[in-house]
Amino acid sequence: MPDQLLDGLTSDPLAMGWMQGLPPRADKRIDASLGNHMRFPYTRWSFSNLREFRPTVRVSRGEGPATPLPVALRDDLDALPVVFADGSRLSLAETHPLNFTDAFLVLHKGAIVYERYFGVTRPETRHIAFSVTKSFYGTIAEMLIAEGRLDPATTVASHIPELASSGYAEATVRQVLDMTTAIDYSEVYDDARSGIGEFSLALALTPRPADYAGPGDMYAYLPTLNADGAHGAAFTYRTINTEVLGWIVSRIEGKRAHEVLSERIWRPLGTEADADMLVDPAGTPFTGGGLNPTLRDMARFGEAVRNDGRIGEAQLLPAEPFRAIKAGAAGADATRSPHPTLADLVYRSQWWFFANGRPVYSARGVHGQAIYVDPEAEMVIARFASHPTAANVAFDPQSLPVYRALGDYLSKG
Repeated sequence: MPDQLLDGLTSDPLAMGWMQGLPPRADKRIDASLGNHMRFPYTRWSFSNLREFRPTVRVSRGEGPATPLPVALRDDLDALPVVFADGSRLSLAETHPLNFTDAFLVLHKGAIVYERYFGVTRPETRHIAFSVTKSFYGTIAEMLIAEGRLDPATTVASHIPELASSGYAEATVRQVLDMTTAIDYSEVYDDARSGIGEFSLALALTPRPADYAGPGDMYAYLPTLNADGAHGAAFTYRTINTEVLGWIVSRIEGKRAHEVLSERIWRPLGTEADADMLVDPAGTPFTGGGLNPTLRDMARFGEAVRNDGRIGEAQLLPAEPFRAIKAGAAGADATRSPHPTLADLVYRSQWWFFANGRPVYSARGVHGQAIYVDPEAEMVIARFASHPTAANVAFDPQSLPVYRALGDYLSKG
């Protein structure tokens, strides 16, 4: 498959015919046993249908009514000019294939002003959010801190004795939350021998080699990790930190992580659909990147972030955790990220913050998933994508100017 020749238009999953037909032709099938559900261009279909390839559990919305999102669609945004660092210019509509966008929604002052779906992604689709998931669990941890049930100065081992002989033993909860642990593990997405490659085998997101003899699940993998330096000395992004955090949250609540998410956020937020969550072979939810929500529900959470737990006039989630996260990001002990292209990034409680210019909060996931909250512009953006490259650094130059252009424009009225 000549992946390098495909762009955001030619890789459209409908145009390519993935999984179409009754049954699909052999050359149009996506097969979990081959692992191609995690390879481009197949991902343009599979990211909207991951529960067909890997086991999931359901994040229940409960029985209550959905919190309404008013709809006030605007006809002026598709033509909005977006200017890139090299001086080139595209309209907002033209940026969607550039970014391999599957779905894009903009809230302004709490109302949906722009909503687009592409390929096989629809309003009811549960699309993989990848590391956007982390921000949900960072928020839940801050809820527990606000309630006095979790002390951020306590060590990992005091909550998870299974990690007492690992590199995590003396790391604090705050260091886990802010990604300042020192663990012998690397997050290089295109290297199967890196830490994330080994972790993915334990997760079983893709098929294991026939001779695989490593850990059988995520919680069997975490105790094998050693320390590498002093905890708290530097920021290093590691998905495994969120697995440790999810384990701590689950232990405190005495429930599996997807149940905690349902009770703490999904039900009280008034989401309109259940979500799916990937699980490992032991049935443990993948808190570092396994959430599959609808786009509107992801935007609802962004709106709650913007308004410290409120949507409209209703206080749906407690305000204090959101205020604590935002204050921490602006505080003297905020963790600055040594990002290769974004020098102003700050990381706090599993959230990203852009420190220069207008304060902006973001949840970011590989392949282009995002919640982008611009409080001064009264704007929230939610996006699903299936970019061929995992790391955000590959598409930040094409996606961040889009968000900023919308914020600049909507801040004027």
